[in-house]
Amino acid sequence: MNSSPQRIPVVVLCGPTAAGKTALSLRLAERWPVEIVSADSRQVYRCLDIGTAKPTREERAAVPHHLIDVVDPDEDFTVHDFVRLGREAIAGIVERGRLPLLVGGTGLYIRALTGGLAAVPGGDEGLRKRLIAAEAAGGAGTLHRQLQVVDPLLAERLKPGDRLRIVRALEVYRLSGRRLSEFQAEHAFAESPYRLLVIGLTTARDELYRRIDRRSEQMFTDGLLAETANLLRQGYARQLKSLRTIGYREAVRALDGELSVAEALALVQRESRRYAKRQLTWFGHLPEIIWVDSLRESDRIPPLLESFMQPRRSGHGQDTFQYPGSISQPSTQGAGARNGSDDVGRKT
Repeated sequence: MNSSPQRIPVVVLCGPTAAGKTALSLRLAERWPVEIVSADSRQVYRCLDIGTAKPTREERAAVPHHLIDVVDPDEDFTVHDFVRLGREAIAGIVERGRLPLLVGGTGLYIRALTGGLAAVPGGDEGLRKRLIAAEAAGGAGTLHRQLQVVDPLLAERLKPGDRLRIVRALEVYRLSGRRLSEFQAEHAFAESPYRLLVIGLTTARDELYRRIDRRSEQMFTDGLLAETANLLRQGYARQLKSLRTIGYREAVRALDGELSVAEALALVQRESRRYAKRQLTWFGHLPEIIWVDSLRESDRIPPLLESFMQPRRSGHGQDTFQYPGSISQPSTQGAGARNGSDDVGRKT
């Protein structure tokens, strides 16, 4: 008898910034009873709306969204927090007989939620501070040389300047006596609790960059500087992790007089294009991803979903999962969602 757990179907809609993920997810919600789980490391912050291109309140009222506005701008939010809350959200969506649609561009969040995280020890703030102090005292490369001794495999993969990951690797070794690369190797064989359809949205590089430039301009038009100024007036520090991200850090510099508005906009556009390039590289490493041109091939997606939602048989002849009712029936929940491709470029 097969006692393996049933795997829950989850659709992933990922890709670079400005590829049209939000607009497409809302259109899919007009046809299928989905609930959206945001996989964006910045949309978890309250009050950071314009610079993160959050779905509007009207869009979120039309289609249930999860993991948006979770913490205040000065609160910590880790990938472990995302996995915990994401799995809770998916479980609730399935209990309601709906389809989880994971939408976003933060590759680490998507990989961690769909594949899990290695069971490594928790953090130790005191130890991290001591490691950082050791780097400051010993000079650049001090911690990387330590990592070469205790975890040479991981040291080979990390550049000496990748301080955050090097500190984490040394922290894990000091706390557990085991190499982080060992934890990662063990985890690589773990089976995902989900059956996945991974759709990657993209378009021609020059067109993607034009969309990024237009969206950046729209952010400034919509009030990115005013939103940032309001955060500073509320007492949020310029050095916060949330305010050191693309858009907000340039807005802070413009408000401080270091940059003109035109210079700030140009920097946001440049950094967003670079970020999109990194996202494409990251998602390109996903073996199961199906790339779709968001401008020219979006009609490929409904058949992919229809096929994915057909009952599947496991290797032992058992259905992998059954939803209550027919998930493929047209949905009315997204009737108020915005339709059309004219606003695709505004969203991530």
